[in-house]
Amino acid sequence: MSVRLMVVDDHRLLAEALASALKLRGHRVLAAAAPSAGAAELVLSRAPEVCLLGTATPAAPGIFDPVLRIKREKPQIAVVVLGPVPSPRGIAAAFAAGASGYVRNDERIEGVERAMMKARAGEVAVGPQLLRDAFTELLNPAAEPDDEGQRLLQMLTPREVEVLVRVAEGEDTRLIAAGMRIAPSTARTHVQRVLMKLDVGSRLEAAALAARTGLLDRATGPYARGE
Repeated sequence: MSVRLMVVDDHRLLAEALASALKLRGHRVLAAAAPSAGAAELVLSRAPEVCLLGTATPAAPGIFDPVLRIKREKPQIAVVVLGPVPSPRGIAAAFAAGASGYVRNDERIEGVERAMMKARAGEVAVGPQLLRDAFTELLNPAAEPDDEGQRLLQMLTPREVEVLVRVAEGEDTRLIAAGMRIAPSTARTHVQRVLMKLDVGSRLEAAALAARTGLLDRATGPYARGE
């Protein structure tokens, strides 16, 4: 049964190749275009039954904003995401935005076609292996650094990160000043700013917070010594 659809992908050549293959199988492909700020507008203006949306970064923030808009303005359009093997976060983001399916971008054309047909019929289109992999990762998550450490690191300048590292290593104001080749008064000012930004009352508290959140592990390379 013929499906009226659009193909939108990060790579125009891939989009056109997929569109051509689907045309050969009897489907009506309205357009094939690379994603852009106007991708949602293009889909909404053509109003296909199904939109195949390709992405190379399914876990990137905002990547499925076009899906949100499409489903908000024309919920009858079924969107199937084509992407790499995703993390559970990527699959969750796609379906939370309103996608009807997720298909690996190396899937055979028959698999893509089955997903299209399921999505048009209002069914969820996702491969069993993708679901198994997603649930396996959810049940056995890989250890990740504490996000609080990254947040705190972003609050500090590279100079302040160096000061924090030196404080955690037990250096006093004189040693910090000598090591950074700055005046003791400047070193003292840096330390006070670090304490204020971390919202702690002492150097010991600052060192403990940095160790607990993994901030010190992240403060490597150019951050560690202000290079």
